[in-house]
Amino acid sequence: MRTVDPAKHAAKRRAIVDAAAGCFAEKGFERTTTADICRAAGISSGSLFHYFPSKRAVFTAIFTDDAAETAERLETAAKAEDPLAELLDIVVEQAGQVAQPGVARIVLEAAAQAARDDEFAQLIHRNDSALRDGLAVLVGRAEDAGLIDPGVPAHAAAGWVAGLIDAMISRAGLDPGLDLAAEQAILRTILIRFLRPVSRPDGG
Repeated sequence: MRTVDPAKHAAKRRAIVDAAAGCFAEKGFERTTTADICRAAGISSGSLFHYFPSKRAVFTAIFTDDAAETAERLETAAKAEDPLAELLDIVVEQAGQVAQPGVARIVLEAAAQAARDDEFAQLIHRNDSALRDGLAVLVGRAEDAGLIDPGVPAHAAAGWVAGLIDAMISRAGLDPGLDLAAEQAILRTILIRFLRPVSRPDGG
């Protein structure tokens, strides 16, 4: 009986998802075909269906995989000694990633797909909620450490912080020539000013 090498299987699956992402970014979900994905990945249709039962499954995998990676990053950050530094790093990383032209187009395509696919919409909602929950943990830890203003509830603050990531997607979609490095630096400054502790008149 032929055994499957888990590492090779995972690497091949990742390569297919990455190739498909390029297709979806270029042509959108509806106009991308399984043949397009096979050509981009350099595989046969039989190989594709060995890993994914449909085009929709490949598209969904882009977002389930990303959610898993984000969850792992948030879990590690929650254990760090400096929660504020981790919060800033994660937001800037996320914003920089999703604002890349290809990724931004896929995110916008996901919004369109969610409007016509309730199950997919639920997946996106779960991903967004998980990100906000993870950010809220970091906000709460930073508040407890006296690193940021405790005047805003952690989940509310996390929602606004996540909103800044969404804003980067919109900006990237409107301005393909956006200087991401410069915008990431500005985003970090905005976050620090939004979250910084408020000095009390009595010095407390």
